[in-house]
Amino acid sequence: MNSMPPTDDPRYEARPAPHRDLCTDCGLSRSQDPRRCGRACQFIRPRYRELETRIHGRPRDPERGDEGFFGVYRRMLQAALEPPREGAQWTGITTRIGQRLLETGQVDAVLAMTGDPEDPWRPRPALVTRAEDMARCRGMRMGFAPLLTLLDTARARGLRRLAVIGIPCQIYPLRALEPELDLDVLHVIGIPCSDNTTTERFHAFLGLLTDRPGEVTYLEFMPDYHVELRFRDGAVRRIPFLQLPISQLPRDFFPLTCKTCVDYTNSLADLTVGYMAGQGEQWLIVRNERGERLLSLLGNELRTREPGSAGKRQGSVKGFLANTEKAAGGLPTRGMPNWARPIAAFLMPRIGPRGLELARARLEMKAGETILHLRQTRPRRLRHMVPDHVWRLVAPYGIEPRPGERRDE
Repeated sequence: MNSMPPTDDPRYEARPAPHRDLCTDCGLSRSQDPRRCGRACQFIRPRYRELETRIHGRPRDPERGDEGFFGVYRRMLQAALEPPREGAQWTGITTRIGQRLLETGQVDAVLAMTGDPEDPWRPRPALVTRAEDMARCRGMRMGFAPLLTLLDTARARGLRRLAVIGIPCQIYPLRALEPELDLDVLHVIGIPCSDNTTTERFHAFLGLLTDRPGEVTYLEFMPDYHVELRFRDGAVRRIPFLQLPISQLPRDFFPLTCKTCVDYTNSLADLTVGYMAGQGEQWLIVRNERGERLLSLLGNELRTREPGSAGKRQGSVKGFLANTEKAAGGLPTRGMPNWARPIAAFLMPRIGPRGLELARARLEMKAGETILHLRQTRPRRLRHMVPDHVWRLVAPYGIEPRPGERRDE
């Protein structure tokens, strides 16, 4: 077994990754058995119905509530921690659950991301064994990092009760391999993700948004159609989506993996913690009994209510899909003249889709984006990469499988 330095140490380095087509560097290709990528990667031949049945007890039912959009769930909530935790991206629900698991002795370690000591925006895998160290996992990172290499480290240390906090392309292979990991306990907290880029390109994006990119401490795409920037001196700047400098970004700013991801809501997690339907707070998708137990760890610290829904998504989705198709594999173009953008930016938070309707819109956009980009760049992969539930999302918009594009699940 290869020796590896302690991963509580921020200087941790994984072995170099071999080349993989359509890879987000989840860590399997750097692990002791990189051949597992072939049977565990969501970008090769995903098996959502099979895995949902094993993990949640049944596959998603498109006739039950919003499961056709968001995957199997027991309930959905809008939530916030009181008080919010300092340094958290929202209020700190995700890292607080990890902290509580360690405080109560239910796990030996939490696998999560922290920031690089020289660049807090760059994600670094962390195997956290002390509850107080979960605080350094708060906040957003932009980039790719091999989280699942820490499974080898945990095994070498004899740690058999784990919690994992990750994005969909990390959680899918974790779940695919779960039966052979020989763990006593596994809790999975999922973070939604639809678009990622390299840390270097993220810094370039910050440079287009402000003349003080090195002073930005927080960036978030808010559900009210604005990007919020916070600076070290306490200043806050909010930029409407329609006024973002998208045209100045390179065509491959988002890699093909992100343009073709079919699991924005992290459907194989026990509990998904996001924000898209939270209308300024966090959005929780409790998927199974394990997810209920995770949420119960927060007790009276958590304030919850039913998520709201407003507006109509169809016009926004149609426009996005049309622009994506025109972009021919690049970033979606916009035909709106500059004079009209401030007007649209004013109207969108007021009459556009909000809450659950915004989340539904995003899922339909991602589904259509996946199919359109694969048709442009990897047409032979469509049959293997696109599960049946994704085709159902785009059917109302006239996107139907062509001969050879759909597989039987």
